[in-house]
Amino acid sequence: MLLKAVVLLPALVMAIVCHEVAHGWVALMLGDPTAKERRRLTLNPLRHADPVGTVLLPGALALMNLPIFGWARPVPVNKWRLRNPRFGMMAVAAAGPATNLLLAALASVALGLLSPDPQGLGALAGSSLVAFIEINIFLALFNLLPIPPFDGSHVVEGLLPEPLARGYAGLRPIGFPLLILLLVVLPYLIPHLDLIERVVIPPAGWVEAQFMALAGWVASAHG
Repeated sequence: MLLKAVVLLPALVMAIVCHEVAHGWVALMLGDPTAKERRRLTLNPLRHADPVGTVLLPGALALMNLPIFGWARPVPVNKWRLRNPRFGMMAVAAAGPATNLLLAALASVALGLLSPDPQGLGALAGSSLVAFIEINIFLALFNLLPIPPFDGSHVVEGLLPEPLARGYAGLRPIGFPLLILLLVVLPYLIPHLDLIERVVIPPAGWVEAQFMALAGWVASAHG
């Protein structure tokens, strides 16, 4: 279990940091320099780490053999500094999950190029790449859940008509309690309503199969 944590935690930290930095870079490109002004456009994990969400919770989940997820300190975005606040917030939100899927694709290519040596460093590198792929896929799809404050909620808000969007945005102040209710309390009381098992895991498995197929295609082409 300790070896598993050693493999998974660095992969998770890298996935989360890249996710957050992507938000900041897209916001900057769309007119909002807030993240840059606060020195958050860096891959230094210390600038983004949240003690609970980046270290303690993922470590505990890894040791308990549960799905690994976590969070960093959100990169600050001021929607009113974006040139088009409505579209801009959708693009900024989508940048995080899109970056995680891109990282998974790159890791799949690297896995395909890796020597098939089943022993030693080759096996460890292969296991680390597979873990990195799985974490990035899960993080992308998990964040697309339309529950405030997840990225998916910003995308949904941008797609809704203005009156509905305002009402939906009103859920943000109760976002964290709502999150605990839907993802922790409800599955405990009614197991068949587990959103992660029923909504996130099935598409994550399908996406992972596509990336493994990509790794196999790269391996065949490389061989």
